[in-house]
Amino acid sequence: MLNLKLLDVRSEIYDQFDRSSVGPDYFFLPENEDSHAAYYTSMYLIQDTGESVMAHMNKGFSSNAMSAYLEFWGVMQAISIQQDAICELHKAVIGRVPSVQSSWSWSKLRETRHRLAGHPAKRTHGVPGTQRAFMGRSFGSYEDIRYELWDASTRQITHPTINLRQMIIDYDKEASTILSNVLSDMKSRWP
Repeated sequence: MLNLKLLDVRSEIYDQFDRSSVGPDYFFLPENEDSHAAYYTSMYLIQDTGESVMAHMNKGFSSNAMSAYLEFWGVMQAISIQQDAICELHKAVIGRVPSVQSSWSWSKLRETRHRLAGHPAKRTHGVPGTQRAFMGRSFGSYEDIRYELWDASTRQITHPTINLRQMIIDYDKEASTILSNVLSDMKSRWP
């Protein structure tokens, strides 16, 4: 049974905020209303997306190809929403968005989503030639998701695979670290 560590750290953040009088006093100032709204919205989104992705990973994709197709895109969108919420939480508490550009697993998930959904008809940025991606309804399992990729520079069609389960596990480690930084900052500023 998979457990996402980021949910545990998120709970610690919630408990720290709940126990502190200084943090709420800061957020309740009129000039910090937006940060307060960002904090609560982000906390709910991190929990809802995390619990949903974790439950789905423990269950796996539906045997119905049409349902599995929608489930895949739902998982990918939920992670993207979660990443945005983590960035907003970091900004609300620490005052800046975390530096995640060089993060392989965080970026790899976003890149995969964009490659397969964002611009599947024609990808040109950062590649030697136009690429066109397509993922059918019978794509595999969390451990072995297969898609079709046509590459103009090689004039070849390939069928790359990704291990989405491992990508999410690797991402969870990085997201947990970012959330741990938020927790540390809260503990030092708002005991």
